[in-house]
Amino acid sequence: MIRPANSSRGYSLDEVEKRHILAALRNTDGNRTRAANMLGISIRTLRNKLQEYRAAGVIIPGDDAADE
Repeated sequence: MIRPANSSRGYSLDEVEKRHILAALRNTDGNRTRAANMLGISIRTLRNKLQEYRAAGVIIPGDDAADE
């Protein structure tokens, strides 16, 4: 169950989205095309999200390049 962001154990929508994207990348062994298809988003959208996460210091599963 997803709790409201103001709950002591809840996550914001952005955090839920990030966790979902990172899980898709782990499940596809870092294959961004397959992860984007699994998520129902374009590869461009996925790349944009990953750039945001990298800028925030998040380690991206399967990331072998610092930037795309």
